[in-house]
Amino acid sequence: MLNSPLATIGFVIASYLIGSISFAVIVSKLFGLSDPRTYGSKNPGATNVLRSGNKAAAMLTLIGDAFKGWLAVWLAVRFDLPTATIALVAIAVFLGHLWPIFFKFVGGKGVATAAGVLLGLNLWLGLGTLATWLVVAFCFRYSSLSALMASIFAPFYSALIFGTASPLFWSVCAMSALLIYRHQQNIRNLIAGKESRLGSKKTAS
Repeated sequence: MLNSPLATIGFVIASYLIGSISFAVIVSKLFGLSDPRTYGSKNPGATNVLRSGNKAAAMLTLIGDAFKGWLAVWLAVRFDLPTATIALVAIAVFLGHLWPIFFKFVGGKGVATAAGVLLGLNLWLGLGTLATWLVVAFCFRYSSLSALMASIFAPFYSALIFGTASPLFWSVCAMSALLIYRHQQNIRNLIAGKESRLGSKKTAS
């Protein structure tokens, strides 16, 4: 088991750097699309890339963002790191997506990356949270509302799986709080009835 302070710091930094890879920007460039930070919600994430009308680019963005979250946690588990370190790794890769050092700290809202992290922490935790997102998305067609509801339920699921004393539970709570914080404008738009639905095209801004 790697339980030295240097190992912890190394894994946390590496996880933040992995999280800092913005697949929305990279995939958009590969597909010759506009920078997702310049249209729609200006959020470099799969939902905004979908507004370009390119479903393949949006899917690749979703997979990439989820994969990096899963990968960081998987590596921490694979190297048999202490539970507290795994919890820090989970938060670090999530923070990298929100504030990526490679893209002037302008990142996405973290939904896909959080999903990948949860799947890495526990398969049932990830699937339960994903199911919550899908049910809300199917019923209301608001990606932001789906993300908010999933982030509210994720800590409850993690409490059932890990217990409230586990560092993993508190890392999930921290990610949920940050995700809700990043959706402040979406919350205001939902209340005002101005939030765009899934599949809507990009608009000029």
